[in-house]
Amino acid sequence: MKIGVPKEIKILEFRVGMTPSGVRELIHDGHEVIVESNAGEGISLSNADYVAAGATVVDKAEDVFAAADMIVKVKEPQLSECEMLRSDQVLFTYLHLAADRAQTEALVRSGTTAIAYETVTAADGSLPLLTPMSEVAGRLSIQAGAFALQKANGGRGVLLGGVPGVAPGKVIVIGGGVAGANAADMAVGLGAEVTILDRSLPRLRQLDDIWGGRVRTVYSTKDAVDQLTRDADLVIGAVLVAGAAAPKLVSAENVRNMNSGAVMVDISIDQGGCFETSRPTTHADPTYEVDGVVHYCVTNMPGAVPRTSTFALTNATLPFVKSLANLGWREALASDPHLANGLNVHAGRVNHEAVAHDLGYDYVSAVDALKAA
Repeated sequence: MKIGVPKEIKILEFRVGMTPSGVRELIHDGHEVIVESNAGEGISLSNADYVAAGATVVDKAEDVFAAADMIVKVKEPQLSECEMLRSDQVLFTYLHLAADRAQTEALVRSGTTAIAYETVTAADGSLPLLTPMSEVAGRLSIQAGAFALQKANGGRGVLLGGVPGVAPGKVIVIGGGVAGANAADMAVGLGAEVTILDRSLPRLRQLDDIWGGRVRTVYSTKDAVDQLTRDADLVIGAVLVAGAAAPKLVSAENVRNMNSGAVMVDISIDQGGCFETSRPTTHADPTYEVDGVVHYCVTNMPGAVPRTSTFALTNATLPFVKSLANLGWREALASDPHLANGLNVHAGRVNHEAVAHDLGYDYVSAVDALKAA
């Protein structure tokens, strides 16, 4: 198979879909890898590194898309990239379609087979290709929030860890999954007063055991959100419904009732955001204010640390890339129902139920799509 790795073109996105070590693995398996020139330059991976691993380096993205049987990326294809996709091609990347009607429409028009990292599952029900970036985003959320809390950056002027004689900052983490737990871990490390909200009592028990009482755990209700956000210095939104739009758990009224200069970081923004006042931002212009509350809603948060993020992500994606290349996408999905859960679009139809529901498409299951393929 010919595998193509284009340079990411989303604003300030320096990650790359495959490292030279991944290229070497695929070349060893008898495949061909085509990499766009300077695809890895943002994380100090040179063209020479890819050539040494066995890749063919080409000048333009158009050359990659034209030659490849499968495109491996990091971020969702931009509309100009969607126009280059073909019906006999496989796209393997993050998609987050439930929050992006324009991209969904473009992928449907292309006829391509689009497999989303974020809906591939594991035997225990976890999301193995989302986990590494959730870990990164969770940790980054506290760094970003602490920076935004500085007075010069629009915040309250609160040091999360406090100092002797002065109380630490109050951090509220909504969602106790991978991103939320990593956010809490960082906040605890800084000495903040941390509260995690979640609707799973078993998960709350797990989290309580992890920190031995250093983190307060609260069952998530509307009343709990109302009370806790009111006095918070930093609110982290870390809610995920796999493949679907995130629920709006913090209302505009909650924001109005918060302290001026408080900060909100919405990790869920790739899925539409879990704050009613959230809207997507970029690393170039990451924050805005609503009723005096600073919002950080960058849609590719792990892109701020692209080298760490690239290696963490490709460690997780490479086995699936190898399976798709070695078996072909049909056999790979037919033999692995967890990988089949990643199928979001094929032959102009939407194959993920939550995406179809949220965007009003007819739903065709991955099983039925494979039967028809």
